[in-house]
Amino acid sequence: MTQIFEVSTKKDNYIRVAQLTDVQAAGSLLVHREKHTIALFYSDNRVYAIDNRCPHMGFPLHGSTCKDGIVTCPWHYARFDLTSGGTFDSWADDVPAFPVEIRDGEVWVNLAPPVNTLAHQHQRLEDGLEQSISLVIAKSTIALLDLGVNPAEPFQIGLKFGTRYNKTGWNTGLTIHTCMINLLPYLDEEDKPRALFHGLSAVANDSADAPPLFVVQPLPNSTVDFPTLKSWFCQFIEVRDSEAAQRCLVSAIRSGANLEQVADMLFSSATDHRYLDTGHTLDFINKALEALDVVGWQAAESVLASLVSGLASASRMEESNSWRYPVDLVAILESAFKQLPTVLSAGKSRQGTWSNWDELVTILLGEDPQAIADSLLNALQAGCTEEQLSSVVTYTAALRVARFHTNNDFGDWNSAHHPFTFANAVHQGLRRVPTVELLRGVFDAAMSVYLNRFLNVPPARLPEPKDSVQNPEELLQQLWDLLNRQQQVNQTGQLVANYLYSGGDPKRLMGMLGKMMLRENRDFHVIQEIEAAFRQYSLLGDTPAGIHVLVAAARYLAAHSPTMRSQGQTYQIAYRLHQGDCLFDES
Repeated sequence: MTQIFEVSTKKDNYIRVAQLTDVQAAGSLLVHREKHTIALFYSDNRVYAIDNRCPHMGFPLHGSTCKDGIVTCPWHYARFDLTSGGTFDSWADDVPAFPVEIRDGEVWVNLAPPVNTLAHQHQRLEDGLEQSISLVIAKSTIALLDLGVNPAEPFQIGLKFGTRYNKTGWNTGLTIHTCMINLLPYLDEEDKPRALFHGLSAVANDSADAPPLFVVQPLPNSTVDFPTLKSWFCQFIEVRDSEAAQRCLVSAIRSGANLEQVADMLFSSATDHRYLDTGHTLDFINKALEALDVVGWQAAESVLASLVSGLASASRMEESNSWRYPVDLVAILESAFKQLPTVLSAGKSRQGTWSNWDELVTILLGEDPQAIADSLLNALQAGCTEEQLSSVVTYTAALRVARFHTNNDFGDWNSAHHPFTFANAVHQGLRRVPTVELLRGVFDAAMSVYLNRFLNVPPARLPEPKDSVQNPEELLQQLWDLLNRQQQVNQTGQLVANYLYSGGDPKRLMGMLGKMMLRENRDFHVIQEIEAAFRQYSLLGDTPAGIHVLVAAARYLAAHSPTMRSQGQTYQIAYRLHQGDCLFDES
């Protein structure tokens, strides 16, 4: 086929691109104009003009089969209406089509950009979620952010979809989605659309073929006060009646309960039992509340109602052998809970004076669960605040990961991981609603750390500052290469410590760790670990404890790297298509 390159003459926003006879003779002709590569087709006595790149994967459409006004891409057989460019295959996306006029035997094409781009990208994102098509999700996410849309908009679309179409309720997909929006401030600009893509794809994966979740209506004309609704809610969760509990929750929201009150209701029921679903249940509650921080309280009914089914059906650790034998940890905790009001009252006047962080950490890492419970009570009585106590326990949980010995079974990484993300969720929750009920979660976290003590036998050594100062920028580049190889756990932890002890910029480090997390295929626990560690570091700052938390996260990431990177390839294709790259050059 002849390729035509000629100087165009502008006329009424149209440009001259070819002789009609040439298009008729060839049937399909390729022309280049104003940074566009246009495929011309002659069919049924008409000339059509469409962008030459198939919007699916960028393959050239020039020379494709054309019949009855439909062109079919020969690579994946996507079909397009030549008049509008609309596709008959939702996974392919629409191809830009250009208006054509025939003037004095010449073909003129209008290359004006399409209108309603923003509305189109919103619709395509919803299409991608509905059909669970990762490439469509990636394209629309990149395009929306490039148009200057606030990341909260695509996040909200994903949140609404994920809470609507997921009969089992809030799960890993929505948690990943919320982790990603939380991670955006730590990431490089180029990685922000990639993070949203990961979150939205996780939602789509969780919701694939799922029926809608119908939220129950509130009690009619109810004047029941909030304390009563809270009490009923906890009673219904106790007997695993999710429908009745959901009606109490929706009634509380509809009657005017605020975020703090409803958070208290949810956290109270979650800590009526021990360490629900190895910490996931309370973490899901915390993430749902953080999602509402982004999109606003108006979404509370649908978002929070999605939590109830999981809350009612969660496994309760007081029913497990490990929490009952050989030491009855539940009995120790119940005794401690009875003392909480007294010790909190005694410690209130002393708040601001407590400073026994290191001593408490040593006890928490020990082998005496009774001493652990007593030390937590003593700290509160000595003036330690609920948030401070939670911070110490969360740090201790991170130490289990930072000191995890690689001789352990690989599956035990998650045994060390779960107490940390659970403790972080409790910590974030206490910063929102510092209640006695939620404080019970701190004690649960401490006992889960105790149960994992064998993972630090022997303990991996915590990296220490080097005498010689190293170039932080060189270390950062070495980290990129290090995580391209398997089993670089200890080396990665040491390098992260060296970087921070050498005066490296923590924001640069977290951006790099985030980048390396996003290049791997989606992994729920890795994303949880990184997000929790970044949140904890933002509170601990550039202290030894803060450094240890990032070392823990880096070691966990290294243990799970590298993996297959098919998601990264999908995203890269979408990005290059958005940039207008020629993925497949004509020969």
